[in-house]
Amino acid sequence: MTFEKVQKLIAQQFSIEPSKITMESDLVKDLGADSLDIADMIMTLEDEFHVTVPDEMANDFLVVGNIVKFIDSQNK
Repeated sequence: MTFEKVQKLIAQQFSIEPSKITMESDLVKDLGADSLDIADMIMTLEDEFHVTVPDEMANDFLVVGNIVKFIDSQNK
């Protein structure tokens, strides 16, 4: 369920079809995100899932699977 919600948010943020987003998708290499896009996405995820992403974890948020794992670990 977390993946589907993250997938939908990323699809909206980057104006792409959700089906193009997988757990292995890299936001920069596969979806064309830049650093501002990543920062915006992190803020959106923090608001949506009520989590706080430490600044030092931003680089881990380049792969969708890492985002999902982090959110799941925070919402136990």
